[in-house]
Amino acid sequence: MARPFSLRMLGFCIGYYVLLCVASWVEADVKRYQFNVQVTNVSRLCHAKPIVTVNGMYPGPTIRAREGDRVVINVTNNAQYNMSIHWHGLKQYRNGWADGPAYITQCPIKTGSSYVYDFNVTGQRGTLWWHAHILWLRATVYGAIVILPPKGTPFPFPQPDREELVVFGEWWNEDVEEVVKQGNDLGLPPNMSDAHTINGKPGPLFPCYEKHTFAMEVEQGKTYLLRLINAALNDELFFAIAGHNMTVVEIDAVYTKPFSTHALLIAPGQTTNVLVRANQIPGRYFMAARPFVDVPIPIDNKTATAILQYKGVPDAIVPTLPSLPSPNDSAFALDYAHRLRSLNSGKYPATVPLKVDRKLFYTIGLGRNACPTCVNGTRLTASLNNISFVMPEVGLLQAHYFNRKGVYAADFPDKPPTAFNYTGAPVTANLRTARGTRLSRIPYNTTVELVLQDTNLLTVESHPFHLHGYNFFVMATGIGNFDPAKDPAKYNLVDPPERNTVGVPTGGWTAIRFRADNPGVWFLHCHLELHTGWGLKTAFVVEDGAKPDQKVIPPPKDLPPC
Repeated sequence: MARPFSLRMLGFCIGYYVLLCVASWVEADVKRYQFNVQVTNVSRLCHAKPIVTVNGMYPGPTIRAREGDRVVINVTNNAQYNMSIHWHGLKQYRNGWADGPAYITQCPIKTGSSYVYDFNVTGQRGTLWWHAHILWLRATVYGAIVILPPKGTPFPFPQPDREELVVFGEWWNEDVEEVVKQGNDLGLPPNMSDAHTINGKPGPLFPCYEKHTFAMEVEQGKTYLLRLINAALNDELFFAIAGHNMTVVEIDAVYTKPFSTHALLIAPGQTTNVLVRANQIPGRYFMAARPFVDVPIPIDNKTATAILQYKGVPDAIVPTLPSLPSPNDSAFALDYAHRLRSLNSGKYPATVPLKVDRKLFYTIGLGRNACPTCVNGTRLTASLNNISFVMPEVGLLQAHYFNRKGVYAADFPDKPPTAFNYTGAPVTANLRTARGTRLSRIPYNTTVELVLQDTNLLTVESHPFHLHGYNFFVMATGIGNFDPAKDPAKYNLVDPPERNTVGVPTGGWTAIRFRADNPGVWFLHCHLELHTGWGLKTAFVVEDGAKPDQKVIPPPKDLPPC
């Protein structure tokens, strides 16, 4: 009898250690982070002030994972403001509960409370980012997400010798929430930022810069991958490196056909990966970023700088500035956008929807509404199809999932109520702008074409639009009014750029396509925080599919209450 017992014990031991090995292997694919939202005293320019940070860092910590990993982030809010965090560009398949926009997919995390964001990284690799998604708190609450390919899978471009994060931001000397409140009380835009930053530092073109300049050391002959992120609240930015060309290889975590450029344009919410070869005379070279704005509106137009420094070169050498496009260089902006193409290789195909089930046409408008409590008697507003979005008091995803009535109306119009010469002479009327929490309902797996049309209501202006839960293909971009009879002939049906955030040009239009195969409630909004706050936003309610794996998963038990 002893022998069978020993075999059983041996089998048990082998099984036990196999389980331990499997458990260890699974655990190795789970990336865990603790985010402590807190107030930290930070000095920039000549001012030190308390700001909201994550783990006391500005910018915040970098999330690093591989394609296929599970990421678990415990966010504890010890700041005085309610908080929610959005993992910008992650598709969150069936898992809108982890997407993060306050009152869209969750109620915010109250002071003294925690929430665990638990999600899988599926079918994505590259550079993305995270940021606060409530009020203007993303001015200081943001950081990078770096997703590496699976082990053993090389990049589809020359392998760099090193990587570096380059994150653009904005800095206010005052409490940004107070700045916004003052503007709202006046019925005017809030004061512009006091500086732009690169990795949280404005650089030596600003006073008191000594400790506030980012420097990157390079070695002659080596190649560097720069992961660029525009975390600025309100400004599209030109970026260049003195004396060095850049090869664009990725946008919004999607590989592109490589091309060389001396400068690039990156809108708020967008990411761009570039290769830079240290092939110049050893020295010190400025990396510089400044706003692109082609209409006469007030902005912080000062240039943020960092330093690319060759190894062994003394700090006393004065860097040279790059040649950036003019601040209003619309021709460069359009040409740069037209050069972007998906890689569309066998391994990374561009699966462009060729048949469209639903065509949407959304006009972007600015206007003035009466405001008896404002100093000016009016308040600026923004709208899509003449509807200025009103934020609900409960999460829209919860309302959808639990079929709660009265929170929103699923009647957002597919086209504007009034057609007019959208980009002609300035129109000062509001065209009966309404306010409401109105969403568009889309059946599962519908292929959608959305044309975003800028208008000259008050003024024309460029708008970077971000769609949560999806990537989309940018079919074409044009200036003037979209012509449904002629402009679709310009569509790129082979290798259009695939993104999660796209610029609508000043006085122009952009057409995008996507397949609605991710059920849930997904935010669509301008990524200029100024315009989002004025109502330039809406959401899609994508219905469940017929199969079990095509339905929204149940909410987590610790979902914050309203």
